[in-house]
Amino acid sequence: MSAAASSSVSPLSDPTNSAGWVLNQDISDEFNGTEIDRNKWLVQGDNGDYYIWKGRAPSQFVPHNVLVEDGFLRLRSQWEPDYQFANENYADGSVDAKYGEHEGKPMPVTTAAIVSHKRFLNGYMEVRSKAIDAAMTSAFWAIGYQSEIDVYEQMGKPKIQGNIREDYIKSTVHDWRPPAKRPTWAFQHSEKYPFRVADEFHVYAAEWGEDYFKLFTDGKEIYSVTKAELGDRWVLTNPMEIWLDSEIFHWLGMPHAEELPATFDVDYVRVWQKPQTNLLQRQFFGFEGPILFEQNPRPLKLVPENSENDDYQKFWHIDESSAKQASIVYDNFNKGKRSLKISAASTATSQLTKVVAPAGALSLPAGELTVSVSIWILPETQLSQLSILLADNNQSLDFDLSKVTKGKWVTLSQTIQRSNPSSASDTLSIQLDSKNITAGASTIYIDDIEIQQVK
Repeated sequence: MSAAASSSVSPLSDPTNSAGWVLNQDISDEFNGTEIDRNKWLVQGDNGDYYIWKGRAPSQFVPHNVLVEDGFLRLRSQWEPDYQFANENYADGSVDAKYGEHEGKPMPVTTAAIVSHKRFLNGYMEVRSKAIDAAMTSAFWAIGYQSEIDVYEQMGKPKIQGNIREDYIKSTVHDWRPPAKRPTWAFQHSEKYPFRVADEFHVYAAEWGEDYFKLFTDGKEIYSVTKAELGDRWVLTNPMEIWLDSEIFHWLGMPHAEELPATFDVDYVRVWQKPQTNLLQRQFFGFEGPILFEQNPRPLKLVPENSENDDYQKFWHIDESSAKQASIVYDNFNKGKRSLKISAASTATSQLTKVVAPAGALSLPAGELTVSVSIWILPETQLSQLSILLADNNQSLDFDLSKVTKGKWVTLSQTIQRSNPSSASDTLSIQLDSKNITAGASTIYIDDIEIQQVK
């Protein structure tokens, strides 16, 4: 299917597209042609490079097992006794195993994995696939900052009866917030199917909204849960990348040489999202995690719990002085799970609390824009003004808080004119001046900074 044709397809669970889904072409793939599209996908092991890990030992990801043929992606697993496996152990939880060996004996199984270069925040992800008919997993999953969605982990021929069976789906959402001790799952769903997952193609999907999560098989909903139901276990607040891979799960038994080679076959992967026609830079919805700079490559060791600044992900900056008043917290929020909390006291002279987005975080056009912010003010607070400074145009948006209802989330907006688009280093800062506190101490929560282009 061509890109133009694929853009008109709809989720199997919404064939008339009543929800108005728009296909994300950067992540979707029909797997036509003769080789993987490396502009969309990172192939594990290409040029000797591995992102995060080399696979779950004793199996190892290798690039020559990623095949595109006859309109399908085929992730091959095979018995390769002559392959030069990585001379290291894979350690994860209770697993500590050597690549290419199991319990001191050869287990020379190579397999494959691909990862999308782009991430997405909220949407509907769907594959049509057939699991590998061996004691190897077939997995369709997504991972991002401090969170993971396993849409499915399947196995065509497990040797040991366990939590993944040949006629079964296991779907899990993981919480990778530090200390991220196993078990890390935030919630999970398992279900028996009336078919073997390796016998034929079926369509599997997940719909991920701001405050809900749903699973589908062949267009029918099989599970749903909401943020309200999960409470603190809701962790799906940051953009994610898609993975397709196969592994050995030693607790479900080892593949036999005569089972291999075999392939995990994928007809397509499609990601749809709701249109955001005039909302700019959706990462400013809140303070959930890093601001992504996807024009730069991801560091190969970027695990989901990593909270360090690098060229790919950068975090809001609070300097040492401002950190005495400001912090990103979980205890009150409008959307997502986190917000910015500022608690400051009245002073006779000006003392600024500043929270600054990373340089280059803003990429705004010239013209008329609306900037809005959600705030929650503690009832006893006597604070008259909060400011947002746009760096390039040196525009200070001063929000009058004197008449804002306290003890509830309120959204304030201002419309501005920009004469020039953002430079490569444009940013914004949130500023609270203690001289604007009339008396005593004041506390304010800040969330959901949005910048929209006025049509």
